[in-house]
Amino acid sequence: MRERLRGVSKLEPLDGVFAAWRRLPHGLRAALPVIVVIALAATYPYYVSSLPTDVPVILAFPDVGACVTIIIFVMMAVGLNIVVGYAGLLDLGYVAFYAIGAYTAGWLASGQFQQVRLHFGSVGISKEQNGIHISIWLVLLCAGILTAVGGILIGLPTLRLRGDYLAIVTLGFGEIIPQFVRNADSIKGFDLTHGTFGISPIDSPGFGEHLNKALGLPVSYQSSFDRERFFFWTALALLLLAVFCSLRLRESRLGRAWIAIREDETAAGAMGIPLMRTKTWAYAIGAFFGGMAGAYIASFNSGAFPSQFQFNISVFLLCMVILGGMGSLWGVVVGGTILAWLNVEGLANIGSWVNAHTPLNVEVAKYQFGIYGIIIVLMMLFRPVGLIPERRRKREIEEGAGASDRDKSVYAILEAEDPREK
Repeated sequence: MRERLRGVSKLEPLDGVFAAWRRLPHGLRAALPVIVVIALAATYPYYVSSLPTDVPVILAFPDVGACVTIIIFVMMAVGLNIVVGYAGLLDLGYVAFYAIGAYTAGWLASGQFQQVRLHFGSVGISKEQNGIHISIWLVLLCAGILTAVGGILIGLPTLRLRGDYLAIVTLGFGEIIPQFVRNADSIKGFDLTHGTFGISPIDSPGFGEHLNKALGLPVSYQSSFDRERFFFWTALALLLLAVFCSLRLRESRLGRAWIAIREDETAAGAMGIPLMRTKTWAYAIGAFFGGMAGAYIASFNSGAFPSQFQFNISVFLLCMVILGGMGSLWGVVVGGTILAWLNVEGLANIGSWVNAHTPLNVEVAKYQFGIYGIIIVLMMLFRPVGLIPERRRKREIEEGAGASDRDKSVYAILEAEDPREK
């Protein structure tokens, strides 16, 4: 009896906490976990060095530089989720938008075009340097807009197609753009992309001398002692912008039209939704975030190189969307983070741990796409809705499965009652 009372007394404080949590407004309860996650992410550079480096299997947490790449890949996955998850358009050429954004940064913020000397808002470089040097903050916007226009131009002739045909055509465009940048080093004698060598170096973001003296902000990220931290915080801000826009779009009239097209394109057209215009908006907005991400990662790497824009990047981003849950924004963020971490350094860490604790001697990272394929197959078998499914999408899949079971039972009854079977 005493033990039972003691257990009850231990649960009473927790019951009070749960009761207080339930009394909070619904909006605050929904926002509080997000605020906590954002706070933990923003302060990550301050406590990452104190995290353990001997965690079983994963060994160590990613450093700040690796996190920049992870965040940018997640941002591209959020952009692709608008196309694939919201509008239901299977896009296998998203890497083309990534390439266009990166090369836009190379054209507008480097010495690629030595024939001219144009400086507008550039920081951390001499005004005597040749080339086009526009502020990276403007370049990010220009890259997004140019990529959105490219998405419209690509989408207009292709979005009349559906399903597998659309996927094949977008795959073609995804292959054309990387091949173009690889071979556009001599267009009638004009060097547009510098061929296989790529464009390097690309200017870094920064705030200039005036804001450096007034607020202590870095003149240029590349010349700052906290270079990786500033790149990390800016990448996190860009991801939050993409997430915010994606959330607002999902609840908008345009977002509801995308979902209607995803569920039944024929019915959506019959209800008066302009199919081509609505699908083109999805393509353009998804391309906008892909281009902005490409320009930023090119600035972080200080270069844009054709080897970065292979077809497997498109498949990799699509795997992020599938793993997290198609149409689920938070699922894509979680799934994208997991796969991007595995790609950047997770598989290498896991391989080191396996080799140290087993007699095996294998380079796990060499089999990365086979491992990603196994992950996706297992997800399709055991959790086809994704890690964090969207409620509407989950109902669609569950109701579809239930309908197929009901159809089977109806067919079984009809076969049992068919007199010709007797």
